[in-house]
Amino acid sequence: MQIAIVLYPGFTALDFIGPYEVLRNLPDAEVRFVWHEPGPVAADSGVLLVGATHSFDETPSPDLLLIPGGMTTFEHARDEKLLAWVRQASESAEWTTSVCSGSVILAAAGLLEGKRATSHWMAVPALRAFGVTPVGDERIVHEGAIVTCAGVSAGIDLGLWLAGRIGGEAKAKAIQLGIEYDPQPPFDSGHLSKASIATKAAATALFSKELIKPTALKATTLLLWDQAVRAARGRGKKRPQPVASAR
Repeated sequence: MQIAIVLYPGFTALDFIGPYEVLRNLPDAEVRFVWHEPGPVAADSGVLLVGATHSFDETPSPDLLLIPGGMTTFEHARDEKLLAWVRQASESAEWTTSVCSGSVILAAAGLLEGKRATSHWMAVPALRAFGVTPVGDERIVHEGAIVTCAGVSAGIDLGLWLAGRIGGEAKAKAIQLGIEYDPQPPFDSGHLSKASIATKAAATALFSKELIKPTALKATTLLLWDQAVRAARGRGKKRPQPVASAR
């Protein structure tokens, strides 16, 4: 099974490392880190570098496609070559998946229109602009061959969910034990429904620092503007009426 994980500048490391550690243990798994061209790609920290192993052109039809999230997701959601590859790859992929704000890229590619999907809680509202029904209270949202999951750490759960579907429950449980995934967090603030007002404010401030930089604000504004224009133009088009057949 060929597994293509997209690496774009500004990705969040755990978004892809979590599911990677699970999925690489599946039988006959061939993992590819893909980008425009092979080479080092910097995470959102600017410190961690991961090597893209293959280009989009070298990976036209993976069996499983996974797109992580990151602080630059909205910028890359306007990358036409990336979006074209995502559309192409999803046509033949058994599973098309995303972690965190990676679902914004799936939405920008037109793959989530009319579907339910989730994302990081800070990105969930943006999905609505793409004709998506945003889901904020489910860790994993399964819509046919497309699976989206919540933020960052949820990628591990997604990996195990996929492992169960691909390799069977017994294999998935063995992988879970092998990576000793047995969450017992010292705090219970991992979801908006559980966090206090003070914790929500602190988290928003912490993770908004990168999002309010001029480059990030411009990327977000342009992406949502593009989508608003497409929606307005679409409303103005008349749907072709079916032609009655002669009898």
